[in-house]
Amino acid sequence: MPGENLSRDEARERAALLSVDGYDVSLDVRSAVAEGDEAPRTFRSVTTIRFRCNEPGASSFADLIAPSVTALSLNGRDLDPGEVFDGSRIRLDDLAAENELVVDARCAYSRTGEGLHRFVDPEDGEVYLYTQYEPADARRVFAGFEQPDLKAPFRFEVRAPKEWVVWSNGAGEQADGVWRFAETRPISTYITCVVAGPYHYVTDSYTRELEDGTTLEIPLGALCRKGLAPYFDSDDVFLVTKQGLDFFHDHFDYPYPFGKYDQAFVPEYNLGAMENPGLVTFREEYIFRGKVTQASYEARANVILHEMAHMWFGDLVTMRWWDDLWLKESFADFMGSFALVGATRFTDGWITFANRRKAWAYRADQLPSTHPVTADIRDLQDAKLNFDGITYAKGASVLKQLVAYVGQDAFLEGARRYFKRHAYGNTRLGDLLSVLGETSGRDMAVWARSWLQTAGVNSLTPQVLLDAEGRIDELAVLQEASGPAHQSAPPTGTPQLRPHRVAIGLYRRVDGRLVRYARAEADVEGPRTVVAELAGAEAPELVLVNDDDLTYCKIRFDETSLAALRESLGDITDPLARALCWSALWNMTRDALLPARDFVELVLRFAGRESDIGVLQMLHAWADSALAHYVAPDWRAAGERLLAEGALAELRSAEPGSEHQLAWARFFASVASGPADLDLLGGLLEGSAKIDGLEVDQELRWAFLEPLAAHGRADEGVLTAELARDDTASGKRHQVRCLAARPAAEVKAQAWVQLVASDALSNALVEATIAGFQQPSQRELLAPYAEKYFAVIGRIWEERSIQIAMNVVKGLFPALLDSPQTLAATDEWLAAYESAPPALRRLVLEARDDLARGLRGQACDAASGAGH
Repeated sequence: MPGENLSRDEARERAALLSVDGYDVSLDVRSAVAEGDEAPRTFRSVTTIRFRCNEPGASSFADLIAPSVTALSLNGRDLDPGEVFDGSRIRLDDLAAENELVVDARCAYSRTGEGLHRFVDPEDGEVYLYTQYEPADARRVFAGFEQPDLKAPFRFEVRAPKEWVVWSNGAGEQADGVWRFAETRPISTYITCVVAGPYHYVTDSYTRELEDGTTLEIPLGALCRKGLAPYFDSDDVFLVTKQGLDFFHDHFDYPYPFGKYDQAFVPEYNLGAMENPGLVTFREEYIFRGKVTQASYEARANVILHEMAHMWFGDLVTMRWWDDLWLKESFADFMGSFALVGATRFTDGWITFANRRKAWAYRADQLPSTHPVTADIRDLQDAKLNFDGITYAKGASVLKQLVAYVGQDAFLEGARRYFKRHAYGNTRLGDLLSVLGETSGRDMAVWARSWLQTAGVNSLTPQVLLDAEGRIDELAVLQEASGPAHQSAPPTGTPQLRPHRVAIGLYRRVDGRLVRYARAEADVEGPRTVVAELAGAEAPELVLVNDDDLTYCKIRFDETSLAALRESLGDITDPLARALCWSALWNMTRDALLPARDFVELVLRFAGRESDIGVLQMLHAWADSALAHYVAPDWRAAGERLLAEGALAELRSAEPGSEHQLAWARFFASVASGPADLDLLGGLLEGSAKIDGLEVDQELRWAFLEPLAAHGRADEGVLTAELARDDTASGKRHQVRCLAARPAAEVKAQAWVQLVASDALSNALVEATIAGFQQPSQRELLAPYAEKYFAVIGRIWEERSIQIAMNVVKGLFPALLDSPQTLAATDEWLAAYESAPPALRRLVLEARDDLARGLRGQACDAASGAGH
């Protein structure tokens, strides 16, 4: 892996020297279905690149990761692959003003989701291919200049088995066994794409009259594996797609520029989705094999709209280097929710954003690896790790505040000018700030310094002083800056106070409900800001300092407000306000300001009254996390029993057949551990037990089987029989996870060997094995693997692809061995391996921070228990 890196300086130097006129890429993937055990299995890739050099005689390089190169020529001159190709780069000497490079290579199919991924469907033996490149894996499929700012038009042709269909970015036609695709507009290498195989394909179309009187017609397509076709609700995918196209055309004033719009749902996908123009790829888990809640449909719609926003933010206009990754990801994350609320049935999308996306951002922004939204990306390994909660969710939160700061009209007019000015080009931060300054008349540099160029999250706390009559004499907002708790990493932006535009809501009890009776907007600057508008108001029972979620901050409460939440959280009528309070209480739990058992108690008392299904499912996840990482060890068993009792009570009382019933069933399975609870799960599987309205479909069967396996109730024979019942790709992943969850030393040893000593597992099965291996109820079984972990991660990082290495390093960290000894072992590794690759150290530092945070939470919880 180290030899495959590319630095920012190298990319900058190459971009100054070269410009690319076009690519012709010819792939022959008939070998995908060939018999034999060739290792690695390869395909032929022939690439012709036409490019210019503004310093004739200079040297540069092209990128290619391939087992072998058959032939190379530069400007008609044959080159010796043994001399100029080192496995990841092709040296190019004595360049002319105009050049043509031809590379004939044998490239390897991927089993890690990087490059051209090959998947064999266990259900019917069919082979499916798709590509995934970001940030720099196109070089695993064809030779090129693998950096975002060397854009060019691409022409692809693909030879494939005759019964297959092939898709790429442009429209394609098949003749004489070859699929040829229309030349693309100038795009970056990382968003080119090929999908091939016997996919199930559904079509539709979108038509729109443009202002100039012409008609825009966009052919729409959606595809998935044949085995998923019975579950594929393509009508809903097309509905959201058309709603999004309407919305973005209404707001962007720039017609969709890439011809057709296909959306491919593909197997063993590492990401949520990828914005390849004309051929967006998604993880196939967005096709639901069983009953799911509306939160799942909302999440899929959000991703569809997020990727669609990228057609303009990211594909049409692309960041120059990965420093400005946020230019596309923050915008797409914001636009996903903006369009979700403005164009679809999911009008509560901002509640999900406040509750789920921001939780991701708050966590990332308190890690030792926190960084400004505009990050310092030295190389490709840095880039790979920066697809994080700051680049996406914090950036989107900041943009949401920017809209409030400059106004929606000015913001969207700035976007329109940005597209027209930089179409098919590359940009930096200053290019965006320039147009926003033009349209808003505001000094964007000051705003950017506060919000884009510094790291950390601020905390806002209300301070209420009452007069003699019990009315507000003065209400102030206190602001604190917080950085990461662990500072053994170089500082990445000193925490500072920022200007916040906030709404402060005052709540009191009326007819048994907590309702807002006063609201004021204020600009919070500095450590203490008085909100004069609220002086004289009646005394509140609850003060919510970021009501309506206008800014990015951690909400804190005064003692009166916290007491009101302990008594009446479920009585808050507004669902967004309620979600903000839950989020704040979870942040307080993570910050060791609220005992974790108190958070669990709040979930037990009030989650059953939560109307928003997405918030409810988030509360379930947080309760699971509190139990695994933040409660005192001697209270875990009691907490698990209480949560199981509470979940079962809510499951039995939920409306039969409702999505709330389904959510409580899944949560009950996640906390079930006692004999009676496990008996009930077994009975629901066998049909001897029944809960009115609860349909135990195949996906729910696997959800019930994992705790049964983890507690020794489902052995290999049971899991093999279940796989026979569900002999599909999804079934195999579930079975692998359940097999690794069994409570036996030899099971853990086998899983460890599969993950660490072998690379035979695909990316999806690596993830499944890790998920089964790490069971909170099996801390003693996992104890031997802490020392082993630190002994192998250096080798794993060196030998595996970066995606698999990241999965293993993050997934096998001994987080469940939450003791000072594990913390010390982590610090010893960090001290001993100061020269380890920065990306590897970052992952270990982040895991260390989570571990230390959990231990602080456990100490807080233990002190609370001792005081009761």
